[in-house]
Amino acid sequence: MALPPAAPGREFKHRRSIDVRVYARGNGLWEVDATLTDVRPESLELQTGTRPAGEPIHDMVLRLVVDEQLNILESGAASLRVPYPGHCDTFGDIYERLVGLNLLRGFRREVAARLGGVIGCTHLTELSQVLPTAVVQAFAGNVFDTSGTAAEASQPFQIDRCRALRSSGEAVRSYYPRWYRSRPDPAPAEP
Repeated sequence: MALPPAAPGREFKHRRSIDVRVYARGNGLWEVDATLTDVRPESLELQTGTRPAGEPIHDMVLRLVVDEQLNILESGAASLRVPYPGHCDTFGDIYERLVGLNLLRGFRREVAARLGGVIGCTHLTELSQVLPTAVVQAFAGNVFDTSGTAAEASQPFQIDRCRALRSSGEAVRSYYPRWYRSRPDPAPAEP
Protein backbone atom coordinates (compact mmCIF):
# COMPACT_ATOMS: atom_id res chain seq x y z
CA MET A 1 0.00 0.00 0.00
CA ALA A 2 1.49 3.33 -1.04
CA LEU A 3 -0.23 5.54 1.52
CA PRO A 4 -1.60 4.17 4.78
CA PRO A 5 -5.26 5.06 5.22
CA ALA A 6 -6.06 7.89 7.59
CA ALA A 7 -7.76 6.80 10.81
CA PRO A 8 -11.38 7.98 10.83
CA GLY A 9 -11.14 9.36 14.38
CA ARG A 10 -7.79 11.09 14.13
CA GLU A 11 -7.52 14.50 15.78
CA PHE A 12 -5.46 17.39 14.37
CA LYS A 13 -2.79 18.48 16.88
CA HIS A 14 0.05 20.29 15.08
CA ARG A 15 0.93 21.88 11.75
CA ARG A 16 4.44 22.56 10.52
CA SER A 17 4.58 24.58 7.34
CA ILE A 18 7.68 24.93 5.25
CA ASP A 19 7.61 27.45 2.46
CA VAL A 20 10.48 28.09 0.07
CA ARG A 21 10.35 31.02 -2.33
CA VAL A 22 13.04 31.70 -4.89
CA TYR A 23 13.43 35.13 -6.49
CA ALA A 24 15.56 36.16 -9.47
CA ARG A 25 17.41 39.40 -8.83
CA GLY A 26 18.04 39.92 -12.52
CA ASN A 27 21.84 40.07 -12.21
CA GLY A 28 22.59 36.34 -12.21
CA LEU A 29 21.92 36.13 -8.48
CA TRP A 30 18.94 34.57 -6.78
CA GLU A 31 17.41 35.03 -3.33
CA VAL A 32 16.00 32.04 -1.48
CA ASP A 33 13.62 32.66 1.41
CA ALA A 34 12.76 29.54 3.40
CA THR A 35 10.29 29.79 6.27
CA LEU A 36 9.27 27.31 8.92
CA THR A 37 6.13 27.85 10.99
CA ASP A 38 4.74 25.63 13.76
CA VAL A 39 1.16 26.19 14.91
CA ARG A 40 -1.16 24.34 17.27
CA PRO A 41 -4.97 24.36 17.08
CA GLU A 42 -5.14 24.61 20.88
CA SER A 43 -3.34 26.86 23.35
CA LEU A 44 0.02 25.52 24.44
CA GLU A 45 1.67 26.01 27.83
CA LEU A 46 5.34 26.80 27.31
CA GLN A 47 7.93 27.46 30.02
CA THR A 48 7.78 31.10 28.92
CA GLY A 49 3.98 31.40 29.01
CA THR A 50 0.88 30.44 27.10
CA ARG A 51 0.93 30.45 23.32
CA PRO A 52 -2.67 30.95 22.20
CA ALA A 53 -4.20 28.56 19.66
CA GLY A 54 -3.30 29.51 16.10
CA GLU A 55 -0.34 31.69 17.05
CA PRO A 56 3.04 30.43 15.82
CA ILE A 57 5.29 28.61 18.25
CA HIS A 58 8.06 28.93 15.65
CA ASP A 59 8.15 31.42 12.79
CA MET A 60 11.62 31.45 11.27
CA VAL A 61 13.22 32.63 8.05
CA LEU A 62 16.45 31.48 6.44
CA ARG A 63 17.62 33.60 3.49
CA LEU A 64 20.34 32.73 1.00
CA VAL A 65 21.76 34.59 -1.97
CA VAL A 66 23.03 32.10 -4.57
CA ASP A 67 24.59 32.35 -7.99
CA GLU A 68 23.60 30.26 -11.00
CA GLN A 69 26.17 27.61 -10.12
CA LEU A 70 24.36 27.13 -6.76
CA ASN A 71 27.13 28.70 -4.68
CA ILE A 72 25.93 30.45 -1.53
CA LEU A 73 27.20 34.05 -1.48
CA GLU A 74 25.20 35.40 1.48
CA SER A 75 23.19 33.76 4.22
CA GLY A 76 21.44 34.61 7.46
CA ALA A 77 18.40 33.80 9.54
CA ALA A 78 15.77 35.50 11.66
CA SER A 79 13.61 33.86 14.31
CA LEU A 80 10.46 35.97 14.52
CA ARG A 81 8.50 33.75 16.93
CA VAL A 82 10.18 31.23 19.22
CA PRO A 83 9.39 29.37 22.45
CA TYR A 84 12.29 31.04 24.31
CA PRO A 85 12.39 34.74 23.34
CA GLY A 86 15.75 36.32 24.05
CA HIS A 87 17.47 32.97 23.60
CA CYS A 88 16.30 31.22 20.41
CA ASP A 89 16.26 34.45 18.45
CA THR A 90 19.76 35.78 19.14
CA PHE A 91 22.05 33.92 16.75
CA GLY A 92 20.71 34.17 13.20
CA ASP A 93 24.12 35.43 12.13
CA ILE A 94 25.59 31.96 12.76
CA TYR A 95 23.88 30.96 9.51
CA GLU A 96 26.50 33.03 7.69
CA ARG A 97 28.48 29.78 7.97
CA LEU A 98 26.56 28.58 4.91
CA VAL A 99 28.44 31.09 2.75
CA GLY A 100 30.88 29.32 0.46
CA LEU A 101 28.89 26.08 0.28
CA ASN A 102 27.40 24.77 -2.94
CA LEU A 103 23.85 23.42 -2.75
CA LEU A 104 24.76 20.33 -4.79
CA ARG A 105 28.21 19.45 -3.49
CA GLY A 106 28.11 17.95 -0.02
CA PHE A 107 25.69 20.63 1.21
CA ARG A 108 23.73 18.55 3.73
CA ARG A 109 26.88 17.00 5.21
CA GLU A 110 28.55 20.42 5.52
CA VAL A 111 25.46 21.96 7.15
CA ALA A 112 25.54 19.25 9.80
CA ALA A 113 29.24 19.86 10.41
CA ARG A 114 28.95 23.64 10.56
CA LEU A 115 25.59 24.05 12.30
CA GLY A 116 24.58 20.72 13.84
CA GLY A 117 23.81 20.10 17.50
CA VAL A 118 24.21 23.09 19.80
CA ILE A 119 25.98 25.21 17.19
CA GLY A 120 22.77 26.27 15.47
CA CYS A 121 19.02 26.00 15.80
CA THR A 122 17.53 22.55 15.20
CA HIS A 123 14.63 24.01 13.23
CA LEU A 124 16.65 26.32 10.98
CA THR A 125 19.27 23.64 10.37
CA GLU A 126 16.56 21.13 9.42
CA LEU A 127 14.91 23.76 7.22
CA SER A 128 18.14 24.18 5.27
CA GLN A 129 17.97 20.53 4.20
CA VAL A 130 15.11 21.19 1.74
CA LEU A 131 16.96 23.97 -0.07
CA PRO A 132 18.96 22.02 -2.68
CA THR A 133 15.95 20.44 -4.37
CA ALA A 134 13.82 23.58 -4.02
CA VAL A 135 16.42 25.78 -5.71
CA VAL A 136 17.07 23.18 -8.42
CA GLN A 137 13.32 23.18 -9.11
CA ALA A 138 13.35 26.98 -9.43
CA PHE A 139 16.35 26.82 -11.77
CA ALA A 140 14.75 24.16 -13.99
CA GLY A 141 14.00 25.78 -17.32
CA ASN A 142 15.35 29.13 -16.09
CA VAL A 143 19.03 28.33 -15.50
CA PHE A 144 19.24 24.61 -16.26
CA ASP A 145 18.30 23.16 -19.62
CA THR A 146 15.62 20.61 -18.87
CA SER A 147 14.68 19.75 -22.44
CA GLY A 148 18.00 18.68 -23.98
CA THR A 149 16.54 19.10 -27.46
CA ALA A 150 19.11 21.40 -29.05
CA ALA A 151 21.69 19.58 -31.19
CA GLU A 152 24.55 20.76 -28.95
CA ALA A 153 22.63 20.24 -25.71
CA SER A 154 24.05 18.15 -22.93
CA GLN A 155 21.99 15.65 -20.98
CA PRO A 156 19.17 17.46 -19.14
CA PHE A 157 20.00 18.13 -15.52
CA GLN A 158 17.21 16.02 -14.05
CA ILE A 159 18.12 12.74 -15.74
CA ASP A 160 19.66 10.18 -13.35
CA ARG A 161 18.77 12.24 -10.28
CA CYS A 162 15.78 10.12 -9.23
CA ARG A 163 14.25 6.72 -9.91
CA ALA A 164 11.52 7.96 -12.27
CA LEU A 165 14.04 9.83 -14.44
CA ARG A 166 16.81 7.22 -14.51
CA SER A 167 18.37 7.07 -17.98
CA SER A 168 17.31 3.39 -18.30
CA GLY A 169 13.69 4.07 -17.34
CA GLU A 170 10.48 4.37 -19.30
CA ALA A 171 9.99 8.09 -18.56
CA VAL A 172 13.32 8.91 -20.18
CA ARG A 173 12.60 6.55 -23.08
CA SER A 174 9.26 8.33 -23.63
CA TYR A 175 10.13 11.97 -23.00
CA TYR A 176 13.90 12.17 -23.55
CA PRO A 177 14.61 9.38 -26.07
CA ARG A 178 17.94 10.91 -27.07
CA TRP A 179 19.19 10.34 -23.53
CA TYR A 180 17.74 6.86 -22.98
CA ARG A 181 20.34 4.19 -22.15
CA SER A 182 19.29 0.58 -22.05
CA ARG A 183 20.84 -1.17 -19.05
CA PRO A 184 19.55 -3.26 -16.20
CA ASP A 185 18.03 -1.32 -13.34
CA PRO A 186 19.69 -1.75 -9.94
CA ALA A 187 18.02 -4.19 -7.62
CA PRO A 188 15.64 -2.53 -5.17
CA ALA A 189 16.91 -2.18 -1.61
CA GLU A 190 15.85 -4.83 0.83
CA PRO A 191 13.25 -3.64 3.39
